[in-house]
Amino acid sequence: MGKDECIFCKIINKQIPSDIVYEDDKVIGFKDISPEAPVHIVIIPKQHISDLNCLREDESEIIGHIFIVAKKITRSLGIAENGYRIVNNCGEQGGQTVDHLHFHLLGGRMLKWPPG
Repeated sequence: MGKDECIFCKIINKQIPSDIVYEDDKVIGFKDISPEAPVHIVIIPKQHISDLNCLREDESEIIGHIFIVAKKITRSLGIAENGYRIVNNCGEQGGQTVDHLHFHLLGGRMLKWPPG
Protein backbone atom coordinates (compact mmCIF):
# COMPACT_ATOMS: atom_id res chain seq x y z
CA MET A 1 0.00 0.00 0.00
CA GLY A 2 1.36 3.39 -0.96
CA LYS A 3 1.13 6.55 1.06
CA ASP A 4 -1.82 7.75 -1.06
CA GLU A 5 -3.96 4.94 0.42
CA CYS A 6 -2.45 5.02 3.92
CA ILE A 7 -4.99 5.96 6.59
CA PHE A 8 -2.28 7.51 8.78
CA CYS A 9 -1.03 9.66 5.89
CA LYS A 10 -4.63 10.79 5.40
CA ILE A 11 -4.76 11.77 9.10
CA ILE A 12 -1.48 13.68 8.71
CA ASN A 13 -2.89 15.51 5.68
CA LYS A 14 -6.14 16.27 7.55
CA GLN A 15 -8.17 14.24 5.02
CA ILE A 16 -9.54 12.14 7.89
CA PRO A 17 -10.50 13.78 11.20
CA SER A 18 -8.73 12.66 14.36
CA ASP A 19 -8.40 13.81 17.95
CA ILE A 20 -4.86 15.21 17.80
CA VAL A 21 -3.05 15.63 21.12
CA TYR A 22 0.36 16.62 19.72
CA GLU A 23 1.78 17.82 16.42
CA ASP A 24 5.06 19.28 15.23
CA ASP A 25 6.91 19.32 11.93
CA LYS A 26 8.06 15.68 12.27
CA VAL A 27 5.33 13.73 14.10
CA ILE A 28 1.69 13.68 15.06
CA GLY A 29 0.03 12.05 18.07
CA PHE A 30 -3.68 11.30 18.19
CA LYS A 31 -6.17 9.31 20.26
CA ASP A 32 -6.67 5.73 19.08
CA ILE A 33 -10.21 5.15 17.80
CA SER A 34 -10.35 1.77 19.60
CA PRO A 35 -8.55 2.48 22.88
CA GLU A 36 -7.11 -0.40 24.89
CA ALA A 37 -6.52 1.79 27.96
CA PRO A 38 -7.91 5.05 29.38
CA VAL A 39 -5.02 6.80 27.61
CA HIS A 40 -4.21 5.32 24.19
CA ILE A 41 -2.33 7.61 21.84
CA VAL A 42 -0.86 6.67 18.46
CA ILE A 43 2.36 8.53 17.59
CA ILE A 44 3.49 8.49 13.96
CA PRO A 45 6.18 10.15 11.88
CA LYS A 46 4.81 12.47 9.20
CA GLN A 47 7.17 10.82 6.74
CA HIS A 48 5.66 7.59 5.41
CA ILE A 49 7.79 4.68 6.60
CA SER A 50 5.99 1.35 6.32
CA ASP A 51 7.43 -0.30 9.42
CA LEU A 52 10.53 -0.57 11.57
CA ASN A 53 12.14 -2.95 9.06
CA CYS A 54 11.91 -0.20 6.41
CA LEU A 55 13.55 2.45 8.61
CA ARG A 56 16.82 3.57 7.04
CA GLU A 57 19.84 4.50 9.13
CA ASP A 58 19.63 8.12 7.95
CA GLU A 59 16.02 8.23 9.24
CA SER A 60 16.80 6.80 12.69
CA GLU A 61 16.67 10.15 14.53
CA ILE A 62 12.88 10.09 14.16
CA ILE A 63 12.69 7.25 16.70
CA GLY A 64 14.42 9.34 19.37
CA HIS A 65 12.13 12.26 18.54
CA ILE A 66 9.05 10.04 18.89
CA PHE A 67 10.18 8.99 22.38
CA ILE A 68 10.78 12.63 23.41
CA VAL A 69 7.28 13.45 22.13
CA ALA A 70 5.88 10.47 24.06
CA LYS A 71 7.46 11.86 27.23
CA LYS A 72 5.82 15.25 26.60
CA ILE A 73 2.44 13.62 25.97
CA THR A 74 2.62 11.52 29.16
CA ARG A 75 3.26 14.67 31.17
CA SER A 76 0.47 16.64 29.48
CA LEU A 77 -2.02 13.79 30.03
CA GLY A 78 -0.97 13.16 33.64
CA ILE A 79 0.31 9.59 33.30
CA ALA A 80 4.07 10.16 33.55
CA GLU A 81 4.30 9.55 37.30
CA ASN A 82 2.20 6.38 37.49
CA GLY A 83 3.68 4.71 34.42
CA TYR A 84 2.83 3.87 30.85
CA ARG A 85 3.76 1.57 27.99
CA ILE A 86 5.05 2.31 24.49
CA VAL A 87 4.51 -0.42 21.89
CA ASN A 88 5.55 -0.86 18.27
CA ASN A 89 4.00 -3.70 16.31
CA CYS A 90 6.02 -4.75 13.25
CA GLY A 91 4.59 -6.98 10.53
CA GLU A 92 1.53 -9.20 10.43
CA GLN A 93 2.60 -11.64 13.16
CA GLY A 94 3.70 -8.71 15.31
CA GLY A 95 0.15 -7.35 15.18
CA GLN A 96 0.74 -4.40 12.83
CA THR A 97 -2.53 -3.47 11.12
CA VAL A 98 -1.56 -0.17 9.45
CA ASP A 99 1.46 -0.12 7.16
CA HIS A 100 2.89 3.12 8.55
CA LEU A 101 5.46 3.11 11.35
CA HIS A 102 3.64 3.94 14.58
CA PHE A 103 3.90 3.62 18.33
CA HIS A 104 1.07 3.06 20.79
CA LEU A 105 1.30 4.98 24.06
CA LEU A 106 -0.88 3.32 26.71
CA GLY A 107 -1.56 4.33 30.28
CA GLY A 108 -4.10 5.32 32.88
CA ARG A 109 -4.54 1.82 34.34
CA MET A 110 -2.47 -1.13 35.56
CA LEU A 111 -1.11 -2.84 32.45
CA LYS A 112 -0.55 -6.60 32.47
CA TRP A 113 2.44 -8.60 31.32
CA PRO A 114 2.84 -10.46 29.09
CA PRO A 115 0.61 -8.72 26.56
CA GLY A 116 -1.48 -10.68 23.98
